[in-house]
Amino acid sequence: MAWETVIGLEIHAQLATKSKIFSGASTAFGAEPNTQACAVDLGLPGVLPVLNREAVNMALRFGVAIGAEIAPYNVFARKNYFYPDLPKGYQISQMELPIVGSGHLEIELEDGSSKTVGVTRAHLEEDAGKSLHEDYQGMTGIDLNRAGTPLLEIVSEPDMRSAKEAIAYMKKIHALVRYLGICDGNMQEGSFRCDANVSVRPVGQAEYGTRAELKNINSFRFVERAINLEVERQIDVIESGGSVVQETRLYDSDKHETRSMRSKEEANDYRYFPDPDLLPVAISEADIEAARATLPELPDEKKKRFVSEFGLSDYDAGVLTAELEVATYFEVVAQECGDAKLASNWVSSDLSGALHKSGIEFSDCPVDAVRLGGVLKRVVDNTISGKIAKQVFDEMWNNDADADTIIEQKGLKQITDTGALEAMVDDVLAANADQVEQYRAGKTKVLGFFVGQVMKASKGKANPGQINQLFKQKLDS
Repeated sequence: MAWETVIGLEIHAQLATKSKIFSGASTAFGAEPNTQACAVDLGLPGVLPVLNREAVNMALRFGVAIGAEIAPYNVFARKNYFYPDLPKGYQISQMELPIVGSGHLEIELEDGSSKTVGVTRAHLEEDAGKSLHEDYQGMTGIDLNRAGTPLLEIVSEPDMRSAKEAIAYMKKIHALVRYLGICDGNMQEGSFRCDANVSVRPVGQAEYGTRAELKNINSFRFVERAINLEVERQIDVIESGGSVVQETRLYDSDKHETRSMRSKEEANDYRYFPDPDLLPVAISEADIEAARATLPELPDEKKKRFVSEFGLSDYDAGVLTAELEVATYFEVVAQECGDAKLASNWVSSDLSGALHKSGIEFSDCPVDAVRLGGVLKRVVDNTISGKIAKQVFDEMWNNDADADTIIEQKGLKQITDTGALEAMVDDVLAANADQVEQYRAGKTKVLGFFVGQVMKASKGKANPGQINQLFKQKLDS
């Protein structure tokens, strides 16, 4: 039987406010355990939550950016459950009346086609604390620093049909929240994480199959692996005569397996009711327009501009605008060197390759955009060749010198003097009579051999374009 996969994602984006959603405690990452949890976060008797206006503004920006409905009246509710890292015994969230309603997002697939994924809702809520299992020998430690941190939970429609589509959607949301400045997107620190609802059904069947929820996965690679693994598991269960159970499952990246955590709860299991300590939030048209006025140039808009302004292909523009730091870096490099295509090739290929090889994040790149632009400027004006540019870049990787300093110190300036180049060309032709005859007999690929000999003799400093031209002139005359 042919099976169809159905996927919906719930993405939790930690909002980049300086204080928590209902208290003045800090949201800074990395503090000693339990040093940033105040009386409100702990739910001590007599305390009252006060809503952080900036969290509301950030949610509005997201809603406007995806063309979503904004609720003029939204309500916070108590989601009741017991867990050790939830000190109040309930989580303040939004249920029936979320701040952001129905919207949509356009994603681009690997084959170049696009697809619209519906966003069901995005609601504000507080995060729970964190259970620590590793250092306590049979016990669990609780760190409540994260309790009360503002989250925007973004819930998609079950519109995705493969793990690849799910990752494309997740990456689009990741880019969007970072462009908007509402989330730093740091997956290692848990600022951006995902629950995936996965089910399968026979191809052509309208009804959805029973879904399993894969909980709290914090890497694109692991989300893709977990979804594919869960799809295989569900198909095996059904084809073996069993039934898929609605449940929450954990993905273990070390063992590459999913395993059951608990049966999946329904909304009524949480006994939602409006929080009596928080007034409903009224959103006016003026609030929505104020949020719209703060929107930056978003990824899709930036991509279109890169195509029209810089003459880049859709693919190259898409690669460069997928992350805000990369897009910003590229624009500086292009401005410095005056050749957008050359800048694009270097940023998306040479620079990205060097970062990947070194295991360095783009934000920690040791070569800033102005210095890389300086290297490429010298390629454009023929001071150095593309090959020597890589040598300059390697030097730059380990020190703070600019391109001109390195070129001067290392004596890397390209030889462009026609007389000097012509003498080298003549020497190579005189020493390789057999290859000259081959060229004149129609084997023109031997031209590459001639150019290589001059480049070797000049230690890479000869201008390859000029050499090519000189060889052709002499061989074809």
